[in-house]
Amino acid sequence: MYLDVFTLSALVDEFLDTLVGGRVQDVLDVDAAGLGLEIYAHHRRQYLYLSADPQTPRLHLVGDKLRRGLSKPSQLGLLFRRYIEGGVVTHVSQPAWERILTLDVDGPEGQVSIIVEPMERRSNILLVQRGVILDCLRRVGPDENRYRLSLPAHDYKLPPPQVGKLDPTRLTPEAFDGIFQQNDDPKRKTQQLLASRLLGVSPLLAREVIYRTGGDANQKVFDADVERTYAALVAIVEPLARRAWQPGIAEDENGAAAYSVYPLESIPGWHPVATVSEALAAFYGAPVGEDAYQAAKVPVRDAIHEAQARQRGKLASLEKSLTDEAEREHLRQSGELILAYQYTLQPGQTELKAQYHPDAPERVIKLDPALTPLENAQRYFERYDKAKRALDEVPRLIEETRHELAFLAQLETDLNLAANWPEIDEVQQILQAKGYWHGKTAKRIAGSGQSAPLKVVTPDGFVIWVGRNSRQNEQVTFGKGGGQDWWLHARDVPGAHVVIKFDGRPVPDAVIERAAGLAAYYSASRGEGKAPVDVTRCMYVKKIKGAGQGMVTYRNEETRLVWPRSEAE
Repeated sequence: MYLDVFTLSALVDEFLDTLVGGRVQDVLDVDAAGLGLEIYAHHRRQYLYLSADPQTPRLHLVGDKLRRGLSKPSQLGLLFRRYIEGGVVTHVSQPAWERILTLDVDGPEGQVSIIVEPMERRSNILLVQRGVILDCLRRVGPDENRYRLSLPAHDYKLPPPQVGKLDPTRLTPEAFDGIFQQNDDPKRKTQQLLASRLLGVSPLLAREVIYRTGGDANQKVFDADVERTYAALVAIVEPLARRAWQPGIAEDENGAAAYSVYPLESIPGWHPVATVSEALAAFYGAPVGEDAYQAAKVPVRDAIHEAQARQRGKLASLEKSLTDEAEREHLRQSGELILAYQYTLQPGQTELKAQYHPDAPERVIKLDPALTPLENAQRYFERYDKAKRALDEVPRLIEETRHELAFLAQLETDLNLAANWPEIDEVQQILQAKGYWHGKTAKRIAGSGQSAPLKVVTPDGFVIWVGRNSRQNEQVTFGKGGGQDWWLHARDVPGAHVVIKFDGRPVPDAVIERAAGLAAYYSASRGEGKAPVDVTRCMYVKKIKGAGQGMVTYRNEETRLVWPRSEAE
């Protein structure tokens, strides 16, 4: 479904009440197709999301702070900062019967307009001043549309007028009957006729009209009861004409299935909600919180998965070499057979056929005709010695590879739990430093600094430190932690190092339980039920030599089963 004319009209009224008179305090590049505005209006901060995504274009208020989802600001985002940030929203409007919404802003460089066109495949966000486009998210040249160019320094034009459509809010029974009489296509459906001949009537609204007449969605025009259809249309449109909006969503087991600004009877589970923005956010999902960074995490996660695949392949090869004793013995025995039969070998001979044991099958041993029998035997013995020396290194290499896989699993958990750009950036930089990153060089975001461990102070004054990635884990355990402090970690999964500072008082069981809940929450066990968490003293936690940051071993632990709980919970 899409944002229809009536939903946009309802948004205009909502924004007139909530945004006009507000000051734009911040502009954010939320994602590749969307921008966010933080507007302080009526003594509270409002967060407006504008998206020109070609599949799901929309605009609405969200209930939580918007996040910057792009590491580098877009060109349009930079212009918004210049012309919009610090400005005051003066008006919100919509051209008659158009799926276009305009926000006028009195900005630092004069009056400008943000024009949002949430139309699928042709969606756009434009910044316009005195009728001239400063820039837009989607540039449209003459090869795409000769009438409406969407290019900087060109005049902004509205879409051409809709011809042959009637105003449903002023529709007489006679005029309504006329559009049915004019139809000569026996295969045409009633919903197609209503959507094509009436202004602002979306497919959803057309289906709702037909449903209220007792017809089905596939009803043909010639089968329609025109009088009943007109009555159903008027019943829906009359409140909309008075701008008496009734926002709501239809929900099923998968969440919001549809939204509207009038009651839906054709879709089960419809119920009213407080605002149009609430309905849209429920349907599309608001780009806030940790979910705002999912797109940014994709290439980093792909790099981790590629590194894990390489390390798993290396581990499998190493483990196979441990069991490849037969191949090494073949080299030794080949050398011994060449020595045993050296006096039978003829010059230029390329192979020797012989049995090592009387009851063993005959084997074929390759010979280098340019070498003497003694030199051929020596070559096999050298290969055997080399294979033995390599074997001596295999257990160490296997251990290192397993440590590396454990570290990559920790990095993946770090990425999954990352709630801002600095935390994503740190994972990318670690991958780059270890040679796993093949994309553009990771650069620290200006002004972001490094992410810091979480500090939680309990009501009775105990300090709990929580490391939420590999670097923070190292800092918490070996920087914040002392020998007598308590140390916690989710058992057998990557996750946070948690330290309870010992200040001379016995640590209550409730504090340990709270810290254990944090350790489970900031781990790969977050989405599960109760999780086992190990508890020991910091003195029993040791770094793993040669392993990545935050990789440790520990002993003398006890295990508790706790529910994952955030600091807020």
